[in-house]
Amino acid sequence: MQDRSIENFNEAFEAELKRHGLSRRDAIKLAGLSGAAFMLNPTESKAATQAHASNAKGKILIVGGGAAGCTMANYLVKKLSNPDITVIEPDPHSVSYQPGQTFIASGVYELEDIMAESKDYFPSEAKWIQDVVVEFDPDNNRVTTAKSGEIAYDFLIVATGLQLNYEHIKGLTKDMIGKDGIGSIYFKEGAVKTWTLMQEFVKKAKSGQKVEGVYTHPNTPIKCGGAPKKIMYLTHDRLKEAGARENATLTFYPNGGNMFGVPEYHEAILNQFKKRDFKWNYKHNLVGVDAKAKIATFNHHYLVQGEWDKDLEEYEMIPQSKMVEVPYDFLHVTPPMTAPDVVANSPLAWQRGSAAVGGWVEVAKETMQHSRYPNVFAIGDVAGIPMGKTGGSVRKQYAVCGDNLIAVMEGKEPKAQYDGYTVCPLVTGIGTVMLAEFNWTAKPTPSFPLLDPAKERWMWWFMKVYMLKPMYFHGMLKARA
Repeated sequence: MQDRSIENFNEAFEAELKRHGLSRRDAIKLAGLSGAAFMLNPTESKAATQAHASNAKGKILIVGGGAAGCTMANYLVKKLSNPDITVIEPDPHSVSYQPGQTFIASGVYELEDIMAESKDYFPSEAKWIQDVVVEFDPDNNRVTTAKSGEIAYDFLIVATGLQLNYEHIKGLTKDMIGKDGIGSIYFKEGAVKTWTLMQEFVKKAKSGQKVEGVYTHPNTPIKCGGAPKKIMYLTHDRLKEAGARENATLTFYPNGGNMFGVPEYHEAILNQFKKRDFKWNYKHNLVGVDAKAKIATFNHHYLVQGEWDKDLEEYEMIPQSKMVEVPYDFLHVTPPMTAPDVVANSPLAWQRGSAAVGGWVEVAKETMQHSRYPNVFAIGDVAGIPMGKTGGSVRKQYAVCGDNLIAVMEGKEPKAQYDGYTVCPLVTGIGTVMLAEFNWTAKPTPSFPLLDPAKERWMWWFMKVYMLKPMYFHGMLKARA
């Protein structure tokens, strides 16, 4: 019921404040917010939900039980009167709070603050198979698993998340994270090790040594596109806190040619970089690491002016590239990311276009329905859509995906549409966040239109650190928010 869902949220909210030494009254006053329950959508009672539930029937298989898969299972349980749902997920902690890994790597959270047992969040009405899918066979409506063999379905939701490819960088493996100054926040253990490295980096700068911090952004889509910058901002604040900022050079090396795909946010970030004396070099893709020498190698791609084209009345621009070696004391690696190999090598993946390069699931971006297999849907990071690889995107995708699946089960056309909403609470320091919200229009779409979305604010820091985690566990994962 709604009262209980808000009660659970408030209990978690109070615990989070207590852990940081804040009273609820003082915290709410500081944030300028009137309460925490606004984050939860009104939820009908169980009886009311069942009264409006669909009688559609069919075996639904959800592959992946992270944020997207767990939320989908809970949503469908509410929307179907007689749900037949199976979730395949190997990790008993699959629903742990990934956005908190940036805070672990900067000393704001500890590992235990983001961990959760999946069994506590999967709906009891769904069957959980703790296994791994090794083959998709959508032509025969079945998957093959490592331990349980073949599993048939009538309807499939792919929610596997994505794959981190550290090994695609020459000289680097995932096991090297935490050694020789190489950090990465993109997995839990890596975040813990990155915090140790950051402290060593700050200590070295505080001793008077000149140090180099290097932060990368690869040439593939990534989950949480702002994260490579967040860890840079937080390093800056830890250095400043220690009185050692003047001894450190912090440089961002993105593969792209701007800071953000939305012009308003690009300009805001550029101004923030200038204010903090950050350096940046566009169009640099990390391709190699010499860990012992502490040298990062980038492929710098650029255009040079060629001959004058009389027909086009402009100069021809010729693509060029060269390798650039950059020394570092602390290197934060954002690895190339793709769909998991089992998805990328299956008929479900895009067969052409840019999405085919990453092996993402071929779905219509508005309906989340597969373009060639109408009984298949995808949600979250693995979906081959232009945007949407954040938890905030899943919060807007799950109802669209679920309602369209039920429509297909009922023999109807899927009509619900996802507008590409994505949110990036860009942490710009210890105490400030820029709440970057946007959709496929590549324009800001603020939830609070009276507030300038390109401005860093303490209230968004408060929301990010203290409120979003309880909302995630007690709101989104339960399909209540």
